Amino acid sequence: MANPSRAWNWLSIPPSHHEGSEWRSMTIADHARSLTKAEPDFIAISDERRDLTRCEWLDEAQALAAALQKRGYGAGDVIAFQLPNWHEAAVIDLAAALAGLVIVPIVPIYRDAEVRLMLADSGARALFTCAEFRNYDFAAMAARVQQELPQLEDIFVVRGDDTLGEDYASLVQQGTQLDLKEVEVDPKGAKMVLYTSGTTGRPKGVLHSHTTLDHVLDHSAAHWGVSEGDTLIMPSPVTHISGFANGLEMPLVRGTRTILMERWDAAEAVALIDRHRVSGTVAATPFLVELADTARKAGTRLPSLRWFACGGAAVPPELIPSARKAFDNLVAFRVFGASEVPLVTYGWPDNPELAATTDGEVVDYQVRIVDDEGRDLPPGEEGEILAHGPAMMLGYSDEEQTRAAIDERGFFRTGDLGRLTADGALTVTGRKKDLIIRGGENISAVEIEDVLRAHPGLQEVSVVAMPHDRLGEGVCAYCIAGDEPPAIGDLVDHVINSGLAKQKIPERFEFVTDFPRTASGKVRKDQLRKDIARKLADA
Repeated sequence: MANPSRAWNWLSIPPSHHEGSEWRSMTIADHARSLTKAEPDFIAISDERRDLTRCEWLDEAQALAAALQKRGYGAGDVIAFQLPNWHEAAVIDLAAALAGLVIVPIVPIYRDAEVRLMLADSGARALFTCAEFRNYDFAAMAARVQQELPQLEDIFVVRGDDTLGEDYASLVQQGTQLDLKEVEVDPKGAKMVLYTSGTTGRPKGVLHSHTTLDHVLDHSAAHWGVSEGDTLIMPSPVTHISGFANGLEMPLVRGTRTILMERWDAAEAVALIDRHRVSGTVAATPFLVELADTARKAGTRLPSLRWFACGGAAVPPELIPSARKAFDNLVAFRVFGASEVPLVTYGWPDNPELAATTDGEVVDYQVRIVDDEGRDLPPGEEGEILAHGPAMMLGYSDEEQTRAAIDERGFFRTGDLGRLTADGALTVTGRKKDLIIRGGENISAVEIEDVLRAHPGLQEVSVVAMPHDRLGEGVCAYCIAGDEPPAIGDLVDHVINSGLAKQKIPERFEFVTDFPRTASGKVRKDQLRKDIARKLADA
């Protein structure tokens, strides 16, 4: 029976939100069937354990979808997965499309507090998780969370055994004996809810359709010169918008092959790129830095590697030309986007100077730069970046958040500051939103502040981004304590015990007697960011 608590449709979307948008009316299931018919033995997904041909991918997904149907899962029901970059994630995604289910990818770094919130908010009936990964017991966490969520009926353990819960492999095997019932799926309806951190501390559920993701993948691939049969490597989590779209769905939309990396290792990446003749990737800035350094040390110039679209963390201008020099044929460029508006810019593959000094070319989005009153600014002026286009989200799972994020003209307020030239070059200059981007991960400062304020030894807390050599930004907590500041170890334990992910533990604590404030008493976080940057530079 379909979950009655969610009606994933267009009712919460402002009427003008997608007027004029052009899409292909295909789901990824339609793409999968078409490609499999054309070349069934083409290897589309590879990880450390298995090479998955198009035929095997589709067959396994059909079996999984049939098994879920047998258990009463119907169109519109919600299922979630919290997995590393394993081929099973691709099977689960395609199975959801075949059965008309809504998919919720959950990043593996999240723990009880975040996972519980996302599953409750989405109304997920099932969670696919791993037994253990990076010395953490995900199956045990899933069992704890399930006790508090009555609607979460099933836990399926991938690469586990029957002692940990229902086994994914057994479920697929059951489905091979069943017939998959055809389901009519609206390509423009919600197919995915992707949670992203916001300024309120509460993750927002971003809704995308088959057609929004199809559009951005088709157009970005054409812009970058990606052809059917090309091989891409994916080190970014497939539970992120970048890894999900380019890693799991690009092989279906553009007929490519994806090499999945379970965890990032630059030396392994060099070897995989060389062995599989990888042509490109979309990944966070630190990956490009380490890949170039490792390739130089290994004495290889990776001639197959043609393009690298990077973003998610600050990109120093000197990085792009430096990376290009490390390889024979690589074109590296900066791109800009967000879960809500994936790839507002596609980069400058053919313009080395603009590729290094701007965050890309605006291609099929409309972008406005506005002042604090929402008035449009002339080219070259700094203001908030607003974007509208065919790949834009349908909205948030929360209608109030949708209304707050989209203006009366249907443009998404990104919260980022930037400048736009008359010829479409966009440069991001800062962030209006109170987010920390740590190695491409969006971390809410407010969420960490709320946890730290609960510590009895602290009176007030302000969390800001600080420079980080490798990850772009780290987490710094400015604290006002009582008579005696608590030990750093106690504060770290306090954050860990709250259930937040370890990436949200502040890497540095600064104790002060007061914060710089505005006339109205609001904390001047810009000054705190400058203060910690200066201290780190002087260290």
